[in-house]
Amino acid sequence: MGMAIKRAIIVILGLVLQILLSVSIYLYFIEHIAFINILFAVIGLLLVLRLIKNSKNYSYTLPWIIILILFPLVGTLLYIILGSNKAKSKTLKNILQSETVNKKYLVQDEKIIEELKDNSKIKYLSNFSGYPVTKNNDVTYYPLGEKAFEAILEELNKAEKFIFLEYFIVSHGKMWHSILDILEKKAKQGVDVRVMYDDLGCLSTLNKSYSKELQEKGIKCIVFNNLNPIAGVIMNNRDHRKIMVIDGKVAFSGGINIADEYININSKYGHWKDNGIRIIGDAVWNYTVMFLTMWNAFRNDDEDFTKFKYDYSYKSNTSGYVVPYGETPLDEEITGEDVYLNIINQANHYVYIFTPYLIIDTDMINSLNLAAKRGVDVRIVIPGIPDKKVVYTLTESYIEPLVKSGVKIYKYTPGFVHSKVYVSDDRVATCRNN
Repeated sequence: MGMAIKRAIIVILGLVLQILLSVSIYLYFIEHIAFINILFAVIGLLLVLRLIKNSKNYSYTLPWIIILILFPLVGTLLYIILGSNKAKSKTLKNILQSETVNKKYLVQDEKIIEELKDNSKIKYLSNFSGYPVTKNNDVTYYPLGEKAFEAILEELNKAEKFIFLEYFIVSHGKMWHSILDILEKKAKQGVDVRVMYDDLGCLSTLNKSYSKELQEKGIKCIVFNNLNPIAGVIMNNRDHRKIMVIDGKVAFSGGINIADEYININSKYGHWKDNGIRIIGDAVWNYTVMFLTMWNAFRNDDEDFTKFKYDYSYKSNTSGYVVPYGETPLDEEITGEDVYLNIINQANHYVYIFTPYLIIDTDMINSLNLAAKRGVDVRIVIPGIPDKKVVYTLTESYIEPLVKSGVKIYKYTPGFVHSKVYVSDDRVATCRNN
C-alpha cells in the first residue's frame, strides 16, 4: 500500500506540474503576444464548426462547443490535448492495429444470419459490433459475486491448456490468492497462464513490480497502460474489462473484478450486489479473440489464434443467441449505447435495469421517458450506499425528471449495486463487463 501511495503522489505531482506549465505558458501569451487570442479564437471557431458537422452525440460535443466559444485559447489547448487524444494515443493505436489484423478470426455463420432476418436487435450487433452471433451455448447467470467465484475456482482447477485473465482490478485477499494458487499450480504443469491487469485500477492494490513477481511464478503478465507522471491525459485510456477464458471451453465475464469486496468480504459499502456469467459454447471464441487481440497489441506472442479455439461436438439444449462483443474509444459506432437504446425503444412490456452510475445523455433520457409514457414498465435499480458520493449526487439529479415520466427508480438499500444489466420482455438481456 505504501508503494502505491508513493506512485499515486508521483503521478499527481507530474500532472500538477503539467497544468502549472500550461497555465504559465498561457499567461505569458496573454501578456506578451496579443494576437494569440485572435488566432486561437479563429482556430476555436473552426473546431466548433467541425464538431457541429461531425458530431454523432451532442451530449459529448456540446460542452466542448461551449468551452471553445467562451474560452478560445484555453478551450483550444484542452481540446487538442484531451478531445483529440484518442487518435494520438500509442496505446489505442496498438489496439486498433491488432484489431484490424485479427478481424479475420471473427467469422459469422451465415446460417445464423439467415435465422436472424426478423430480429433487428441481434442483426444490429452482427452488422456493427464486428463479433459473430453464436447459437450453441449454455449460459449461467450468477446474481452475486460469491456465487460466480465458486464456479470460477471449479473451472480453473479443470484447466489443461491455457488460462487467460483480463481485469481492471486485482487485489490481494482471499479471492485473488485462491485464484493465484491455482494459476501457479497450473503454470508448473505447463498450462499457458496469462494475466493482464490495468495499472490505474491496481494502483492502490498492487506494487509496481508485481508483474515481475507473477512472471517468476511462470505466469505471463501485461500491465495495461503503465502510469507515467509525464504521460499526461493518455493515462485516461484504461482497460476496464473483466474476462476469464479457460481452454477455449469456458468463459466468465460480468461486473466482478478480482478483489474481496466483489465477493462480499470486507465491503465498505454494505452488501455488494454484483453479477457474473459463465458461457460454455461457441461464444467463448469471441472472448478468446478479444483477449488475444488485446494481448498481442503489446506482446506479439501469437501468430495464429486458431490453436486456442475449441471445437464443440455437443449441441446445447438451450435456444437463443449469444453475442459477446467489445469496443474501444476509436470505434466509429457507439455500439454499447446503441444496444441499450434499441432495447428500450423496442420494448413492449418491460425494461429492468441495474446500474451503479445513472449518468445518462439526452438520447437515453428521452428513450427511457418515452418508453414509460407508452406504457412500458421501466425500472432502474441504483445503489443505496454509493461508492463515489460526488458521482452519486449526479445520479440523483436524474431521478426527478425520469420519475415524472413514469420511470420507477429503486435504491438497493442493503448496499452498493455494481451490476450493469438490462432485461426486457423475457426476450433480450445484456450483462456488461466494463
